[in-house]
Amino acid sequence: MNQVSGTGQLQASIQKALGIKDNHGIRIGGALVADTNSLFSGGIPNVQRWTSNGLFLLNATVDTQKLIGWKGGLFGAEFLQFNGQNTNAQAGSIQGYNSLPGPPPLNRSELYQLWFRQALFEDKFFIRIGKSVPTIDFNNVIKPVSLKEDKLFIPAVTSLIYTPIFVNSSMLGILPGYYNSAYGITLNFTPIRRWYASYGVYDGNLAQGKQTGLTGPTFNGSYLHIGETGLAWLFGKFNKPGNIGLGLWHQSGLVQNGNLSEGGTTGYYLFGTQRLWYRHPSVDTSGISMFYQFGDNSSHVLSMTKYIGLGFTAFGLMPRRPNDSAGIGTAFSWLNKAIYSRRTEQIIQAYYQAKIISSIYLEPVLSYIPTPGASPQLNPSWAGTLRLVALF
Repeated sequence: MNQVSGTGQLQASIQKALGIKDNHGIRIGGALVADTNSLFSGGIPNVQRWTSNGLFLLNATVDTQKLIGWKGGLFGAEFLQFNGQNTNAQAGSIQGYNSLPGPPPLNRSELYQLWFRQALFEDKFFIRIGKSVPTIDFNNVIKPVSLKEDKLFIPAVTSLIYTPIFVNSSMLGILPGYYNSAYGITLNFTPIRRWYASYGVYDGNLAQGKQTGLTGPTFNGSYLHIGETGLAWLFGKFNKPGNIGLGLWHQSGLVQNGNLSEGGTTGYYLFGTQRLWYRHPSVDTSGISMFYQFGDNSSHVLSMTKYIGLGFTAFGLMPRRPNDSAGIGTAFSWLNKAIYSRRTEQIIQAYYQAKIISSIYLEPVLSYIPTPGASPQLNPSWAGTLRLVALF
């Protein structure tokens, strides 16, 4: 897939105003995501109860066929700016109830993506080389079967904001993604519309705590190999869509977490979605969908060893609000006994996402963490988030 955020609407408006034809193959877009969080109760005692985070993405792609006549080629680059606070740690959450802040530094400017993708065999096989975001291609319950342009942050399955919806907790610290992208090679094979297979190999130094988003590639024997296959279907009288993905990964080289280390580790995962109900079949997309996730690893070092996730989303059910959605989900992880005294952590989260105007969304979120993983002495955490998403 193209891996670019935003809609390109700002560029289209400027081109229209200036009378520039959209036949050059250059697309510019991006996203602005900002939120404010309040820790109502629980969490770490005597910490700052209000935190804020801001993310800015600016990207450009070049269609080589339109620009220079090179068929099937696509070049992409993206800049990332993040400024945030330690929102999750203050709630005592190991999984992360807010997906924006990750590992330090929490103020960073980086070359987020830089890649070239080539389509072959009548767009049935794609190869991408360079710095990219593997969580878009692998273990992605939000967009599980897609080789088309995605609008990041406005997902089709759910708009939950906790971290495990974007990276399965059993792979946290292993799979590169936001905001630690990585250099590597990705292969996508889609011989028919409803089946795909993917394989990738990437710089694996994230497993040693290296901030791969801020650095160039490192070739020292530490690599992440990951393969995935998936199926899609239409079910029942009203052709309700669903899909499932299965994946296997292996991390070679040193895996390190604090004082713990091991030589390589392996894991597997599955995920899927299913449309459960259409309010107006064959008229619009309003209705209810569900998703599910699972992951397991053999590591003695990673923070979480097993993960289960489940959620439901309602689309367009509010009167005269066809573009709004609401949802609820839970993320449940088994914690590494060598690191944490508490055995498990659960996050329960609910949201309502309202479309304000074209490509601008406002989303209030309520998060409940009954078992904060940082310590068994911590009381359950309640947190509220108000997130603004603007695509351009």
